[in-house]
Parts: sequence; C-alpha cells; structure tokens
Amino acid sequence: MKQQKNRAIFLDRDGIINVDSGYVHKIEDFKFTSGIFKTLQYLQKQGYLLVIVTNQSGIARGYYDEQAYMDLTIHMMEKLSLKGISIKGVYHCPHGPDEGCRCRKPRSGMFKVAQKEFKLDMKNSWMIGDKESDMKAGVNAGVKNRILLSKEKGVSDATHRIKKISDVIDIVV
Repeated sequence: MKQQKNRAIFLDRDGIINVDSGYVHKIEDFKFTSGIFKTLQYLQKQGYLLVIVTNQSGIARGYYDEQAYMDLTIHMMEKLSLKGISIKGVYHCPHGPDEGCRCRKPRSGMFKVAQKEFKLDMKNSWMIGDKESDMKAGVNAGVKNRILLSKEKGVSDATHRIKKISDVIDIVV
C-alpha cells in the first residue's frame, strides 16, 4: 500500500510573513503583513502543511547572529500559534549570496530537507514568495504551483501573481 504524501505551502518570511524592512532581526522591528493570519488559517484548513523557507544573509554579513535569528523565530512562532496557526518547519540559509551553498534560494536545499522530513508531494505543493529567487527555488525543488506577491510586471517563473497576501485565498484550494 502506497503511503500518501503531504501537501505543503512553502512561504518566504520577509515580505510574506512579515513586512520586509531590510534584514529584520529585532523583535521590535518585526511586523506581520496585513492579512497573513487569515491567509495562513485558510491554507491550514485546506490541509496544507505550512513551511517557512528563508534566506537570512544578514547572519553571514554580520548584521545579526544565529541567536538573534532564533529569538525572532520563536517570537514569530508564538504569535502565529496564538492565532491557531501551526508552522511545521522553519528552514533558513545563513549564507551570503557568494558562498555557493545548496540551501540558499534560488537553490532547493531547504525544500529538499522539508520534503524528506515531511514526506511532501512537491507537485501538489505551493511556493509563496515576493522575489524571483523564491519562484526559481520553487522550480528547482519541483514545486508546480508558485505565487509571486508583487506589483511589478515582467518575466517570472510564477504560475500566479498577487498584489496582497489575502489574494492567495482565491487561488489555492
């Protein structure tokens, strides 16, 4: 008997979960994006596992350290939990863009770890991000459905485009 695989929603952090004000690492600077709670609650009710995949090059650049990142992640998870939102996994790449690691988006390392850990069906999963590197990472990981949150037009690996995070509710079923 074949084991059923799980579907996931892969989420970038800065710009999707929280307002991206540049290298966010202090709790007092962390602000959730408008509509994110309702959107994540909806996705969870649809049976998707919620997984965060985030580049955090501020660590490599010396702007903050792993402990500051972890403290902020714990804060974020606690606030989401209070809204009934369960994030199954949070994966981060602490490397800079020139380090050539396998985990930094647009590479698929973080996705592959989550896929193995949660037995994910990548073809029926989604990537939601605000940068083209998020979309390319989704392609590289075999994620069929990719949503780009952006007001800009242009060539993209996204399968859908939205202008605000709550628009996801009209797309993902």
